[in-house]
Amino acid sequence: MEFLCDVHIPIRLSKHLTQLGFPSQHVNHILDSWNTKDRDISDYVDANNLVLITKDQDFRNSFLLRRTPKKLVRVCLGNLSNDKLIAIFDKNINQLEELHEQYDAFMVELNDSNRLTLTK
Repeated sequence: MEFLCDVHIPIRLSKHLTQLGFPSQHVNHILDSWNTKDRDISDYVDANNLVLITKDQDFRNSFLLRRTPKKLVRVCLGNLSNDKLIAIFDKNINQLEELHEQYDAFMVELNDSNRLTLTK
């Protein structure tokens, strides 16, 4: 399982996921950096079988309407420290890996309960 972190996701999370053995890129380091259009991000993620991590509701809407990006983790937690965000991913990484292996397409939302809400 490999990830792409969207512009509002900390680069630190991307580095942490890579250290855990889950290769991760940050949108600031690919394509047109922070200027990359959502559609181009979705195309890149889908072409490379990546899981997109974002805070952007537009990706949620795109998944529900067009099933792209195919694999999406939407962070709905407001402002929180990088340490707390990393801890939440650490707690849920095994479940994300299972979803990645089990489904061709899924959307997960991380909300205030710090649990994953799945949409297939």
